[in-house]
Amino acid sequence: MVASEIKSPLSFEQGTPGGCSSSSVHHRKQLSVFFIESDNRRLALGRGYTGGTTPVNIHGKPITNLSKTGGWIAAFFIFGNEMAERMAYFGLSVNMVAFMFYVMHRPFESSSNAVNNFLGISQASSVLGGFLADAYLGRYWTIAIFTTMYLVGLVGITLGASLKMFAPDQSNCGQLSLLLGNCEAAKSWQMLYLYTVLYITGFGAAGIRPCVSSFGADQFDEKSKDYKTHLDRFFNFFYLSVTLGAIIAFTLVVYVQMELGWGMAFGTLATAMGISNALFFAGTPLYRHRLPGGSPLTRVAQVLVAAFRKRNAAFTSSEFIGLYEVPGLKSAISGSRKIPHSDDFIWLDKAALQLKEDGLEPSPWKLCTVTQVEEVKILIRLIPIPACTIMLSLVLTEYLTLSVQQAYTLNTHIQHLKLPVTCMPVFPGLSIFLILSLYYSVFVPITRRITGNPHGASQLQRVGIGLAVSIISVAWAGLFENYRRHYAIQHGFEFNFLTQMPELTAYWLLIQYCLIGIAEVFCIVGLLEFLYEEAPDAMKSIGSAYAALAGGLGCFAATILNNIVKAATRDSDGKSWLSQNINTGRFDCLYWLLTLLSFLNFCVFLWSAHRYKYRAVESEEDKSRALL
Repeated sequence: MVASEIKSPLSFEQGTPGGCSSSSVHHRKQLSVFFIESDNRRLALGRGYTGGTTPVNIHGKPITNLSKTGGWIAAFFIFGNEMAERMAYFGLSVNMVAFMFYVMHRPFESSSNAVNNFLGISQASSVLGGFLADAYLGRYWTIAIFTTMYLVGLVGITLGASLKMFAPDQSNCGQLSLLLGNCEAAKSWQMLYLYTVLYITGFGAAGIRPCVSSFGADQFDEKSKDYKTHLDRFFNFFYLSVTLGAIIAFTLVVYVQMELGWGMAFGTLATAMGISNALFFAGTPLYRHRLPGGSPLTRVAQVLVAAFRKRNAAFTSSEFIGLYEVPGLKSAISGSRKIPHSDDFIWLDKAALQLKEDGLEPSPWKLCTVTQVEEVKILIRLIPIPACTIMLSLVLTEYLTLSVQQAYTLNTHIQHLKLPVTCMPVFPGLSIFLILSLYYSVFVPITRRITGNPHGASQLQRVGIGLAVSIISVAWAGLFENYRRHYAIQHGFEFNFLTQMPELTAYWLLIQYCLIGIAEVFCIVGLLEFLYEEAPDAMKSIGSAYAALAGGLGCFAATILNNIVKAATRDSDGKSWLSQNINTGRFDCLYWLLTLLSFLNFCVFLWSAHRYKYRAVESEEDKSRALL
C-alpha cells in the first residue's frame, strides 16, 4: 500500500501503533492532526476525484476563461427565475384561500388549511430538489426541470379558474349563502383537479428554491479577494428579487383579479413564470456549474453504517492505523475540497477509523474518508440554526391569514383610494425593499462601529436580530388585536365581522407588517448566506434546502397549532379562539401565545448560536505545507 502520513509538528511520544496515547483524552486531541492517506481507495460511485470546486461549463468541462462567464450578469438571469417563482408563490398564497371560498365554496377554515399545506409542501419538499441537485443533476438541470413543472402547474390552475366546468354553479350564491354554507359544493373530481395542479406547482418549487440561491452564488469566483463582499451583496440582491416578486403578487395580481377575474390573475402568474423560464435558458452560455458530488444520502448512510460497525473498536487498539483520507490535495468527493478534522461528534470518527483488518481495498460501507465524516458532522451541526427559524415561518404563515381577517373589519381607505384587503401583505414587502435599499448605506456603517465586523454583523447575529424583531412584531399584533376586538364589541360590530368599522383604520396593522418585514430580511438573508458558506462543498443545495425545509415546517406547524388551539379552547357553544367570527374569537390570545413561543425559541437560538463552531476550511497553502 502506497501511503503518505500527515502529522502535525507535535511529536507522538507513545510507542503504540499509529502514535496513539493510552489516554483516550489525549488521543482525542491527536485525532485532528493525524491522518493516513492511501491511494488504494475504491470509490462508492466508481468515479475519480476532482480538485476543489473548479467551475465547469454545461458540458462538464473546466472553464478556462472565467472572465467570459459568471459574475453579476449571469446572476441577474437567475434572479428573474426566483422573482417569478416567488411572485407565483405569494400570488397563490394570498388568492387561493379566497378562490376556494368564493368560487369552490369550501369553508374558510379548510381553505386556509389547504393553502397552508400547499405552502408547507412547496418548501419542505425542497430537500428532494437539493438532494437531486447535489447528487445527480446539478443545480442548473434541477432548476430547468422543476421550473418547467412549476409552469405546467400554473397553466393547470389558470385553466381551472377560466373554464366553468372546473367550478361549481355560481348562481344563487350571494354573500349570505356563502356564510351559511348554502352554495352548491364543488364536486369531488373538481377538487381533485384543483389539488392536483396546485401540488404540481408546489413540487415544482421543490427544485427551484434550494438551488437558485446556491446556483447564483456559484457564479462568483471564490478565489477573488472580493468574494466575501460579492457573496454578501448577492444574497441581499437575491432577497430583493424575492421581495419584488411578492410586491407584484400583492398589488398587480390582486388588481388583475378584481378587474379581470380569477383566470386572468392566475394567467398573469403563468405568463411571468414562462418569461422567466425563457430568460433563464437564454443565460445558459454564461453560467458556471459545479459537478454533482454523488448521492449525499449515500455518503451519509455509509458514515453511519461504518461508525456503527466499528462502534466497539477503540482508538487505542493495536489494530489502529490512523484516520483514513485519500492522498494529495483532492478529496474523494467530486466537487469538494478536503475538510479538516474536527473534535465534535467523536463517535462518527469510528467510520474513518482504519484498522489492519480493513485490508488494501476497504468497502466504503466499512471505511470512510475524514472529509466524508466531516460532511455528516457539518450537516448535524447546522440543524439547530435553521430549526430556530421555524418559529418565524410559523408567525409569517399566521399573518397571511389572521391579518387579512383583521383587515376585513377595518377601514382600508387612503383618502379617496380604497386599498383591497388582499393587498395588505404588500407592506412587509415594501419594508423589506426599504431595509435592503438602506442596508449598506445606513445599517452596515452603524453596526460596523459597534461590532467591528466589516460586514456590520455576522450571519448569526443577523439571524438573531431578525428573531428578536419578530417577537416585538407579534407582541404588537396581540396588543392591537385586543384593542380592535374591544372596539368592535363596544361599537356594535360584534356579530358584523365582515363589515368595516369606518373609524378604525387598517393602517395600524402596518406596524406589525413592517416589523415582521424587518425581521424577515435580517433572519432569512443571514440564514441563506450562513448555510451557503457553512455547508459542505458538495452539499450546497442541501444546505440551502435547510432554510426552505424550516419554512415548510413552519407552515405545517401553523396548521397543527391552529388545530390544537381550536380543540383546546372550544366551548359548549362551539366557539374558540379562532372562531370564524373574529370579533367573538380571541385572536389576541393566539398572538400572546405566539409571543411566548417566539421568546422561548429566541432563547434556544442564543444557546445554539453560542455553541456553534464555524466550519474550518484548509487553504491551499496549509494543505501544501502539510504534505512536506
